[in-house]
Amino acid sequence: MQGAGGKRRVAYFYDAEIGNFYYGPGHPMKPHRIRMCHNLLLNYRLYEKMDVFRPQPATERDMTKFHADDYVQFLKMITPQNMHDNIKQLQRFNVGEDCPVFDGLYDFCQLSAGGSIGGAVKLNMQKADIAVNWAGGLHHAKKCEASGFCYVNDIVLAILELLKVHQRVLYVDIDIHHGDGVEEAFYTTDRVMTVSFHKYGEYFPGTGDSKDIGAKGGKYYSVNFPLRDGIDDETYKSIFEPVMRKVMEQYQPGAVFLQCGADSLVGDRLGTFNLSIKGHGRCVEFMKSFGKPLLVVGGGGCYTIRNVARCWAYETALALDEQLRNELPYNDYYEYFAPDHHLHISPSNMENLNSPDYLNKIKERIFENLRHVPPAPGVQIGGSAETGETSWGYWCPSDLIYSTARSDDRRR
Repeated sequence: MQGAGGKRRVAYFYDAEIGNFYYGPGHPMKPHRIRMCHNLLLNYRLYEKMDVFRPQPATERDMTKFHADDYVQFLKMITPQNMHDNIKQLQRFNVGEDCPVFDGLYDFCQLSAGGSIGGAVKLNMQKADIAVNWAGGLHHAKKCEASGFCYVNDIVLAILELLKVHQRVLYVDIDIHHGDGVEEAFYTTDRVMTVSFHKYGEYFPGTGDSKDIGAKGGKYYSVNFPLRDGIDDETYKSIFEPVMRKVMEQYQPGAVFLQCGADSLVGDRLGTFNLSIKGHGRCVEFMKSFGKPLLVVGGGGCYTIRNVARCWAYETALALDEQLRNELPYNDYYEYFAPDHHLHISPSNMENLNSPDYLNKIKERIFENLRHVPPAPGVQIGGSAETGETSWGYWCPSDLIYSTARSDDRRR
């Protein structure tokens, strides 16, 4: 299904409240970046070219399709006013410094997850070809605990929705941090392949070695490309495109989920990569080129928020096949983009520590592992995306083993 002129139909999810949430003074995660991005989209007039939706907040029932009941109950009840009376629970669920308690925490989780689930529903119902939720992408959240600024894993919840219709779903992560929460959730199933390109070695979350390939029925369905500091546009392209082309050939997913964490951009406060916005956007273009239902979300990059807003506005335009002029239109946050007020940013002269030999070694290891992936089965998943009634074939969500073990434990 395509719109007029052969362009793919884009569903965009946004709630104006998302920019009001505040993790606290000094915290690098700033939901305000999503409002800045949205304001650029308005002033570039991209909203006229896509279907804009306010997400339905995810319910407790939605969240407990992956997260533990008591963990969701905790998120629902905890507030800055009562947190000092719940110290043991804070420790148990890893809520504290990196994942603070703030006003509206549960509401924030509902909106973030609701947009991603809503995007999956639109794709399943064939009401859109591409769905976008920049408030999503919180890939570190685990079944029973918060992690890395993430509380509810909207990605896992949305993938479970996609699996109602699609036999196989591919998850691709270009955040600078390893997509550990998503990988862990689907580590033992072949219904989801996870692919993550990330910095590795004394860097949060410390997982994502190329030797981590999945387990049991999911062996060879976790793909990790660990990277070193300073990777630039051309080097990233030289690994991303051949790896993802091979993944698409071997795995043949019915739908693709792309996490576009923007902390892999040059100049990020917590990042160490050297990607331009165009280089980052090439990944979106490439995954879009396969013509599969595509769900695109945000993620990291909360840290240099003017570049995050630029990046996600540009990538929204890529989804729409629209060209944006480099001179930014006047917008509510115009002063943030001084002094040049341009859309695109230039890479730095930082050293690229990713040698051709190192990258080729990792690439060949991944190619060898992918040879173990059998062709997609011909079994058609039946059911209704509207009613949620599904014929699961040989697998259903209850068969997932959501491990709470650390990556090191999984490798033993």
